[in-house]
Amino acid sequence: MTGDKTRTYSFHRSYQHIFKMIIGYTTGVFDLFHIGHLNLLRRAKAQCDYLIVGVTVDELVLYKNKHAVIPFEERIEIVRSIKYVDEAVPQVNMNKMEAWEKYHFNRMFVGDDWKGTEKWNRIEDEMRSVGVELVYFPYTKGTSSTLINQVLLKLRDNDGVF
Repeated sequence: MTGDKTRTYSFHRSYQHIFKMIIGYTTGVFDLFHIGHLNLLRRAKAQCDYLIVGVTVDELVLYKNKHAVIPFEERIEIVRSIKYVDEAVPQVNMNKMEAWEKYHFNRMFVGDDWKGTEKWNRIEDEMRSVGVELVYFPYTKGTSSTLINQVLLKLRDNDGVF
């Protein structure tokens, strides 16, 4: 199945300029997959013809001084199986220009919790310089992998279960 999706992407990339296709790109850890992740992917796919999703590798998760609960290979397989995702690829670094050079997307999707930060203002400028539109989606309030993990840790501590 993965090979078929890669061939499809190659076709899309080859003819993107002729058909004015919108190639979308977003990234995430996608640990403890939840409705916020699904909302992001659904909204992104609704605004592009082909959606590429970068799934953060375990080593890169450490930049946040965190550890993924679900191993990378399982997380990328989960993301690959989502019907809104055309292709799931490893995100091995945070360099969005490097990702653009590799995947040639023309629209990038990100949660609005990043909007206005110094880092994302810089990324917006970089992306704009190569014709990429940044689209910010509302952050799904009340749920996150961090929150879910904290609840699980409390349950384990209180009940001695797991």
